[in-house]
Amino acid sequence: MKCDSCRDFASCVDLVPIFAFLSAEEKQEIRALAAHRFYEKGRIVYSPGEAGKRLYIVHEGKIKISRYTDDGREQIIRVAGPGEFVGELSLFGSAPPADYAVAVEESSLCVIDGEHLKKLIEKHPAVGMKIIEELSKRLSVLEELIEGINLHSVEWRLARVLLSRADKNNVVVLNTTKGNFASQIGMSRETLSRKFALFREKRWIKFITPRKILITDRKALEEIL
Repeated sequence: MKCDSCRDFASCVDLVPIFAFLSAEEKQEIRALAAHRFYEKGRIVYSPGEAGKRLYIVHEGKIKISRYTDDGREQIIRVAGPGEFVGELSLFGSAPPADYAVAVEESSLCVIDGEHLKKLIEKHPAVGMKIIEELSKRLSVLEELIEGINLHSVEWRLARVLLSRADKNNVVVLNTTKGNFASQIGMSRETLSRKFALFREKRWIKFITPRKILITDRKALEEIL
């Protein structure tokens, strides 16, 4: 289904920061290029080696990006939510995708063909700059993760990610399961559970709901870093 014929087409493109600065007329041009696709929970959006260069923009739901080691262990790279995009790495190189993209809940995506996107960037270079800005942010996060795994303890990693994701009220919302969250920060689910229990015991954090955490002693977490 084309995005300009979908009942949600107006919000689909408007959600995306890389298109936010465009005029209404220019956004309509993008909608005409995009196709709207629906994915059930657990369905693969794309997999390693898959042919086809496309940009996938999350309209609703969440998409997990991950890779697998030779011994079958999953390493989650990130979980993309509404307004975020995936699949961009295959657009700007000759290599096919090297990771898996899977819907972790029922999701709808706007899909733009790679050739159409390249023409769009040629016409609106600022779109390309916005994509580069977003990729730079992701690279910074990955570099920090690698540094944390190689140089710091699991307590440091957990404290760091909780502090970085906390809102002004010191509340952290996990946008995925604890298993996925553990993989994202380079530890097993069992290790994460033990460290959460330790942090609760020390009264540094409190679980409001299974996926919502209140930091009750921010200073204690900061002292770990």
